[in-house]
Parts: sequence; C-alpha cells; structure tokens
Amino acid sequence: MAVQAEPVLGQAFSRAEIGAFVDEVVAPRAAEFDRAARIDLSMVTEFAAHGLWGAVLPTAAGGTGAGMTALARVHEEVGRGCSAMRSLLTVHSMALYALDRWGTEAAKSRWKADLVSGAALGAFCLTEAEAGSDFAAVRATAQRAGDEWILDGHKLWVTGGQLADVLLVFARTANGPAVFLVDAASPGIRRIPVPGITGTRGSQVAEIVFENCRIGSDAIVGPAGMGLAIATGVLDIGRFSVAAGCVGILQACLQASVDYANTRHQGGALLREHQLVQQMIATIATNTRAARLLVRQAAQLKDAGSPDTLMATCIAKQFAATSAVAAANDAVQLHGARGCSDEYPVGRYLRDAKVMEIIEGSTQMQHVLIAADACRNQARVIDVE
Repeated sequence: MAVQAEPVLGQAFSRAEIGAFVDEVVAPRAAEFDRAARIDLSMVTEFAAHGLWGAVLPTAAGGTGAGMTALARVHEEVGRGCSAMRSLLTVHSMALYALDRWGTEAAKSRWKADLVSGAALGAFCLTEAEAGSDFAAVRATAQRAGDEWILDGHKLWVTGGQLADVLLVFARTANGPAVFLVDAASPGIRRIPVPGITGTRGSQVAEIVFENCRIGSDAIVGPAGMGLAIATGVLDIGRFSVAAGCVGILQACLQASVDYANTRHQGGALLREHQLVQQMIATIATNTRAARLLVRQAAQLKDAGSPDTLMATCIAKQFAATSAVAAANDAVQLHGARGCSDEYPVGRYLRDAKVMEIIEGSTQMQHVLIAADACRNQARVIDVE
C-alpha cells in the first residue's frame, strides 16, 4: 500500500499532540472498527502522516521516534482510543525493530523505508497449534535450497495478518531456530481470516499457511540458530507496547467511569456519592497511575540500555494487563445494563483488556518469569538513576 506523507507531530510525540490526534481521529471510529472487524485503510494513512509507524526507531536509526519513553506515550494514547489500532502498531513495530537490529543490509534496503513510512505494514508470526510461549515447540520449517529457503508451516493468531505486507516468521532450520522477514505476496502463502475473536476485533487477525514458500537468502534475520534470542528481543518490544496500551485502557475506563458517575443518579444521589462506587473509581485511578509508572520505568531502562528493562517490562505488562481487566470489569459493573450494550464503550474495553492478558506472554507466563528473576537475584531493588 503506497503512503506518501510527512509526519506532522513532533518527534518527541508529546502527550498533548498524540492525545489530540487520538481524540479527533482514532477514538471516534473505534466502535465502528470493532463492529466491522476491520479498520478503514485511511487510518493507515493517518498514522503515517503522524510518523507513528516508524516511532519504534529513533531518528538516528532512520525512524521517526525519540526513544522508548516517547514511544510509551504513543502506544498508551493509541491504546486509550482503539486497542485494535494499537495492536496493529505493536506487531508492525516488532517487525521493524527486528529488521533494524538483525536484518541483512539487502532486507533493510528493501523494506526499512517502507516500514518506517507505513507504505508497508509488518506482522509477527510465531504462534502455532502447539507453540505459543514455548518457542522450542515451533514446527514450521525452513530448508536451505541453494540461494533460497523453502518455508513450510501454519501460523495462528497473526494480528494484522489480513493486511500485512511483511511477515516476521519464526521457523526451525538444520542449525536451530531462525527468523525470516517474508514478503507476504510471495507464492506459497495463504491467509485465512479469523472471525469472531473476543477483543481487538478490528486488528484483522489471520492464520498464515506457508506451503513450499521460496524466499531469498537475504530474508533471514540474524544467523540461523539465533531465533530464540531474537524472539526474546522482539517479544520485549511487544510486551512493552501491550503494557503501555493497557495503561491506555485503564485511563479510558477511568474516564468513562468518572463521566458516568458524575451524571447518573441512583437512590436520590449521584453515583459518585456512593461509597462502593468511590471504591471502584479509587482503585482504577490508583492502578492507572501505578501502571503508568511501571511502564515509564521500563522505558527509562530501555533508553539507558539497561538489561534490567526486560524484567521491568514483564512486570509492567503483568500489572497493567491484569489491572486493565479488573478496571474494565468494574467499569461495566458501574454502568449496569448499559455497560453490557454497545451504547457505551466499556464492554469493548473489557473484551480488549482480556486479550491483553494472553498476548505477548500470558499473565501466568509473566508470573513464572518474574518469580524466577526475584529468586535468582535475591529480590534486589532496581532503580532508574
């Protein structure tokens, strides 16, 4: 898809700028995208015009971003407006990050400018029928055949799989797990739309089938056998985005709950005057601030180049996702029957939030990783200087 647009937002992506864009352009169409189970492609152009597709890379690396702290604001605000669009931005950012860090020069020459500008969209293909968080269980294969690789496999739950121009694919090789950046228009690729998903319905999830798909030698990302290490780095970016997006869901739930409590009367008083409602709102407000601070710490550690950012991101993702589900559940409860209808957005927030507890490493997987790190490192304190 050809997109020719110059970014109009500042490279630092201030909250005021990105928030205004989300309020004016993104949020008003979120319910429409949810009902249609697809986005309007004009939104791709809108994101391109604001430099969002390349925000994961700093300008020094050819991107449009200004570091991970600024990126967190972008993904939070987009997540506040529409989790489906934030999900598309997440997987695109993962593909672009992998290309920039580990891709061949030929692959960078072919794809980087288009991925930064939004002229091409990326997606992330890891999950299979028997392989989710267990990378070692991946059964897709890539066999060397002269100057080509032959890719075979069946990937599930590919966010943006119906739209993507470039696929970041994890497969087994004779030398171990490997990662490939694949042109989605290559012969031997079939896309199967996945209907009726619980949340982020506009993100156009698909199954991707690779059958004797021949790709060039420059498609490999990093050396064969390095797939698990690359997966760790790429999933860290995905978790970071999801955590920031969950802060956005929390903020949206807080705003919706406050707006409703300030106008709805029950028992002769405004809802906000009832103590149990106050408890709900207080918890959502507290968790929103806490989640935002956890994401900010992970971002600052990333900007500082600290390896501690990996665990900080796991903690932020776990807390933000579980808090978003709880907040959305309370927001629906506070709205009563209206919360169960399409009249108010809180039902969508609940469905979207639940997806966040599963993707990019489930809540239970985060618990395993966080507990292992705490025991291994004697529960040491991590500060941002």
